[in-house]
Amino acid sequence: MAEPRHLRLAVLLSGSGRTLENLLEQIDARRLPAEVAVVVSSRPGVRGVKIAERADVPVRVLPPGGQGVEAWSDVIFAACRQARADLVVMAGFLHLVKIPPEFTGRVINIHPSLLPAFGGQGFHGINVHRAVLERGCTVSGCTVHLVDDEYDHGRVLLQEPVPVLADDSPESLAARVFAAECQTLPEAIRRIVAGLLP
Repeated sequence: MAEPRHLRLAVLLSGSGRTLENLLEQIDARRLPAEVAVVVSSRPGVRGVKIAERADVPVRVLPPGGQGVEAWSDVIFAACRQARADLVVMAGFLHLVKIPPEFTGRVINIHPSLLPAFGGQGFHGINVHRAVLERGCTVSGCTVHLVDDEYDHGRVLLQEPVPVLADDSPESLAARVFAAECQTLPEAIRRIVAGLLP
């Protein structure tokens, strides 16, 4: 019987690494046919770097350092190329990058809202959930989408709605949306592996 397809992931992060942690747990539990080949962090000393190091995943810390977007993107994707990554996963990565032609359609992001609502520059983390509550929405959720050269803009691959409760705070809503993210991102990657998503 043919061996199931297996993806090499490059995970890009800027902070706590909770999404990386979830992916590693899914892989260890054999629920995700993938391996994390490299972690690229835009910041030194963040928890995400420590999680990668504990899991013996190669880490590259590549801060923007005053480079232009194009030059910095070249450095990031050179690290992904060197790791022979099949798929680049933005997991709490807070920067705009320019996608090289060879990675078009091979970079995904998980965003804590139902895009196109509450997306774009500045809409990350608790800011998203605060904005959802201020708008009076009754539904929020998360979105896995292809990454292009604009913030939170590429084609939607998978979404999961999450109800907004009458007594929600930004923190309680964030916790429920993150729980949905922990299911939705691995499911999107499984569908990519199975050829059900481009």
